[in-house]
Amino acid sequence: MVSESLTNETVRKGPSGVAQPVILVVDDDASIQRLVRLQLKDEGFRAVSATTGEEAMERANEVHPDLVLLDIALPDVSGYEVLARLREHASIPTIMLTARTRDSDKVRGLELGADDYVAKPFNPEELTARIRAVLRRSRQQGGTSIDDIVTVGDLMIDLAKRTVHRGQELVPLSRTEWGLLEFLVRNRGKVLMNPEILGKVWGPEYVNDLQYLRVWVSRLRHKLEPERDGDSIIQTFPGMGYMFHEGPAAGDDGATEDEPPASNA
Repeated sequence: MVSESLTNETVRKGPSGVAQPVILVVDDDASIQRLVRLQLKDEGFRAVSATTGEEAMERANEVHPDLVLLDIALPDVSGYEVLARLREHASIPTIMLTARTRDSDKVRGLELGADDYVAKPFNPEELTARIRAVLRRSRQQGGTSIDDIVTVGDLMIDLAKRTVHRGQELVPLSRTEWGLLEFLVRNRGKVLMNPEILGKVWGPEYVNDLQYLRVWVSRLRHKLEPERDGDSIIQTFPGMGYMFHEGPAAGDDGATEDEPPASNA
């Protein structure tokens, strides 16, 4: 683990709280790092830096970047090796960033799974255009996109892979718990009415079974937030329904007086 602690929420949220694509910049040249970070910031991205191959792998596991800018000539291992290791664990869009201009270098990177290749020196505006194009292709191809990953604190919900992680730990969910969470997350920020949730997750025959919904919400909260003391990411709207909120509202303890606590579910 690197010394600087970064949560997924920290790196994906800008000053206004708007989600920003996270770009991992792997290059040992300080001037390149500064140039790229400034350009990415101006274009609405959030840059995370690494100067060695080992640090790049640590950062990738830590922040789950939306795209990696990867230099070939690193001080410890080659960018090709880093790319191969990244591909073993996840299909993260990658652009090779290097001073090498031989066609053989480009071909090798593309054969290992790189999505694009940008030679130094480069035009910063062209670089960000390439980044946007690769991210757009990734979404269109059905891979994990920016919108497929939702982070709240140390929780990362991957809608494409149907997984939930708390830090590095996988949170096991049953099929029903996942179905409920997925429906809430895909409609995050919107109050979903109780009959709507019951009908969508369990079927039309359950639309009036409010107690059933309360129990399952309680179970889900307990798994997602076992040590919660206060606000919940699944907010209760008495007499209406529930809403998944990426930043819990102040004063909402996530339960109503007639809802069973998680420990009793």
